[in-house]
Amino acid sequence: MLDLLKNDITPRIPLRGSISASGDLVPLAYIGGTLEGKRGTMVWVGRKADRRAVTADVALEMSHLKPIKLGPKEGLALINGTAVSCGVAALAVHEINNMAVLSQVLAAMSVEALCGTDESFDPFFAAVRPHQGQTEAGRNIHGFLAGSKLVQRNHGLEEGSLRQDRYSIRTASQWLGPVLEDLVLASTQLSIECNSVTDNPLIEFDFENPGRTKTHHGGNFQAKAVTSAMEKVRLGVQTIGQMLFAQCTEIINPKLNNGLPPNLVVDEPSESWIMKSVDIMIASLQSELGFLSNPAGTHVLSAEMGNQSLNSLGLISARYTHIALEVLSQLASAHLFAVCQALDLRAMQLAFILAIEPVLIKNTSEILSEILSEDEELVFHESLWKQFKMQLDITTTLDSTQRFSTIFKALQPIVLDFASSSSSNTVVTVKKWSAICSSQAQEIFIRNREAYHSQPDASGILGTAASRLYKFVRDELQVPFLRTTMLWGPDPGTTPPPQGTLFQLEDIDQQQLRPGMTTGSLITTIYNSIRDGSLYTPVLECLAEVELSG
Repeated sequence: MLDLLKNDITPRIPLRGSISASGDLVPLAYIGGTLEGKRGTMVWVGRKADRRAVTADVALEMSHLKPIKLGPKEGLALINGTAVSCGVAALAVHEINNMAVLSQVLAAMSVEALCGTDESFDPFFAAVRPHQGQTEAGRNIHGFLAGSKLVQRNHGLEEGSLRQDRYSIRTASQWLGPVLEDLVLASTQLSIECNSVTDNPLIEFDFENPGRTKTHHGGNFQAKAVTSAMEKVRLGVQTIGQMLFAQCTEIINPKLNNGLPPNLVVDEPSESWIMKSVDIMIASLQSELGFLSNPAGTHVLSAEMGNQSLNSLGLISARYTHIALEVLSQLASAHLFAVCQALDLRAMQLAFILAIEPVLIKNTSEILSEILSEDEELVFHESLWKQFKMQLDITTTLDSTQRFSTIFKALQPIVLDFASSSSSNTVVTVKKWSAICSSQAQEIFIRNREAYHSQPDASGILGTAASRLYKFVRDELQVPFLRTTMLWGPDPGTTPPPQGTLFQLEDIDQQQLRPGMTTGSLITTIYNSIRDGSLYTPVLECLAEVELSG
């Protein structure tokens, strides 16, 4: 069998047809047929694009390998075991273990994207409820958030802020904890199975007295341990997916995302819907995971004229677990795409806040000085600034042309409350202040948006884990901070439309249009990095860093 691997000979095993009871008889028979060089057994020869299908005898001859001749019991030992279902299941466990770590990193990134708190992952929670899985998840997420400038540590004392985060991030460690514990058990089950004898009958050889050698007829071929492990893994996949779905929808939704624009758009909200398809996509994926989480082992039928009335369906369960993991990979890819977009928006928002604050102070001091008391000026500025940031968070659905006039109209009553008089001149002064501030705020907002998008980099405000994954997505995978005009457009030599306007296809020569990136193609890039394992390098580096520090 090692010679088959060394020579890139892979038996073509039927995907279906095993009930994993008297072992995986059918798929293992194809492996046995390959070793014997049977003409009726087809195999793959070569790697990837260069491989082709030939019969087993031809493949062995091409590689100068001799067909084996099976001795007593060797054929039975070869086909009457759980090797196929166990091997497929072991690959699934390896993948879900990596995915479990990724889900914890994504949970931490979601906390940052939503400007949540790390209080939810304080070690005290695990100390008073010491489930091992919860303890591990809480420690990891808390460690992943180290160094973040987006995490709130004010315990929700600000007016209008949440005292507690919503459940999608607040209970992440409690949600993932039982999954981690199930994965430990599943890994243990499969580790034992991989290192066990599972054929029948079994020979108990007495080396000191061969005459006492015994033959035992039993049922080690029943792969229920594999089924048990896979059912736990697949339910864990659905559970992880449910958390990622809840976090992602919260990040996209302006009513829940704590000041991010709807659909995480960079451009004007009325002209861009780049995350709408993602929102729909993840609902579809999570619904499918809900279906796939149903157990396979409850669909047993009697087989072999009643002899195999109990059969594990282990290979079926393992196969569907791989399908579920593929779906979860797509969901995690969409989540990572969305959360990186959200983190860039947070960085862009912070840059705007830093730029607008001195302008607002200057305008207020110069225009409102004659109607404000000097004694209350400091208190007024603090109150005004707090309300401005609140209004900024609740007006994200408005285009910039409306947004800032709406904000400063909402701030006028605060100015009037602090005004030393309520004359008609006071009202005129306040309206003048409002108009000037609104115009300048919009101008600064648009200028800041263009400046940040030309050189986006949110890594400086992120926690250790988020920064590492953000850089991988942006630098290694070249998945950009996305705006509508990047999705498709004319060739580089043509004049782009004015900023803030939509492309009109009828106004552009059709020959100038070129296929551009899509949200789907960008998510696929992330998905491919999950499937080929490259994404797990920075993910596991994040975990190693937490373990080293703790």
